[in-house]
Amino acid sequence: MHLAYPAVLSVLLFCTGIYGVLARRNAILVLMSVELMLNAVNLNLVAFDVWMRDALHSGQALTLFTIAIAAAEIGIGLAIVLMVYRNRGLSDVDRLRDTAEGHEDDDGTAAPDATSAATQKAEATA
Repeated sequence: MHLAYPAVLSVLLFCTGIYGVLARRNAILVLMSVELMLNAVNLNLVAFDVWMRDALHSGQALTLFTIAIAAAEIGIGLAIVLMVYRNRGLSDVDRLRDTAEGHEDDDGTAAPDATSAATQKAEATA
């Protein structure tokens, strides 16, 4: 077996995953792109294990660890995405980043939405 075929396929899968992470805004699609990148790494590990004819099959053992890590990552990632969607009603990564950082104007002061929300909260507690 030539090593070039799985290596080229792995590079294509990894590049597709990078494009998905950088271009997508939906959190679930970003997680799927990360899984695609991990599968590209798994393909490389198995291909190099076969090519080197390793007696211990260390590439395949590392692939099993990578699959276990990917399963844990997708489980925790989906749980986080579902909780954020339930609380905020959106799964857009860019908008989630904006809500986490808070909106600030160019001069460093808080945006009117943040101040009005703080004022309403203060009035409700008083």
